[in-house]
Amino acid sequence: MSVDKETVKRVARLARIAVTDEEAASLQGELNTILGFVEQLNEVDVTGIEPMIAVIAMQPRMREDAVNDGGKAADIVANAPVREGNFFVVPKVVE
Repeated sequence: MSVDKETVKRVARLARIAVTDEEAASLQGELNTILGFVEQLNEVDVTGIEPMIAVIAMQPRMREDAVNDGGKAADIVANAPVREGNFFVVPKVVE
């Protein structure tokens, strides 16, 4: 995959980064180098290799997947200007 100067400018605009024509030319080369490396990684045969979470074999710490309020509801609304129970009271915005 190759990136042209217009693509670099478009990506910079989407990222809201100001890029001059000279900078775009430099970034074009850098991005093409990065994408070339990624293409090399795609050529590696990983058949039969299990995904890992770390370099050394280890089990991740698991916790129960339970929904809770964190026990902080009262603390969260403590500084609210107006509240009702553990809820914020806000003005109506839809008529």
